[in-house]
Amino acid sequence: MKALIFDCDGVLVDTERDGHRVAFNRAFAALGLAVDWGVELYGELLRVAGGKERMRHYFESTGWPTSFTNRDALIQDLHHIKTDAFRKIVESGELQLRSGVVRLVDEAIAAGIRLAVCSTSNERAVHSILEKLGPSRKSKFDAILAGDIVSRKKPDPEIYLLALNKLQLDARDCFVVEDNRNGLLAAKAAGIRCLITVSSYSQSEDFREADLVVDELGEPPCIRVTVEQLANMLRDRN
Repeated sequence: MKALIFDCDGVLVDTERDGHRVAFNRAFAALGLAVDWGVELYGELLRVAGGKERMRHYFESTGWPTSFTNRDALIQDLHHIKTDAFRKIVESGELQLRSGVVRLVDEAIAAGIRLAVCSTSNERAVHSILEKLGPSRKSKFDAILAGDIVSRKKPDPEIYLLALNKLQLDARDCFVVEDNRNGLLAAKAAGIRCLITVSSYSQSEDFREADLVVDELGEPPCIRVTVEQLANMLRDRN
């Protein structure tokens, strides 16, 4: 194995329910919109990848606010406010890295395996989460691809194909860590093996195409998956 590629939301931090959802609601309130995304509704909206796309889908389904005539500008303003709100949530320490993330990153670094992140979330937010790993670990990531760096969001494989190009690696030499079906399909469409670490919103999703599914990466003595295990899976199947 030459590279381990992480998604961000739901993989590094279980951000969706208590991070992004809360930040979206704060953005709606900041612009005086009578919109509140509850836990169950947000779970349904997560089927749409990308924050701006998610808001646009919601307003197309429920009706656009009549007090804003420029819909594109509204989405941009909301997303900017939401990103700042989410960044404050992350920096406040409210959200913690998921079990086993630091361990798996350290194992990869020790084995000389390259690291990357591929996320549809805003670049600033992704960097804020990576900072929770510590500067020495964050500096080991060769590629941090996020936000609008691609035109098509997951489940389209564009972001993973871009990562392979940036890393100059073959898909057969990499493993992706994802938490939801959109990410799984994107990785598989790019020809990359995929480990699923189930998050709070993805427990009922179909992961039949995954190479391995765990409830978390795990810490001693309850480690669910190791870098050596993933490398052995690549070796055996290649």
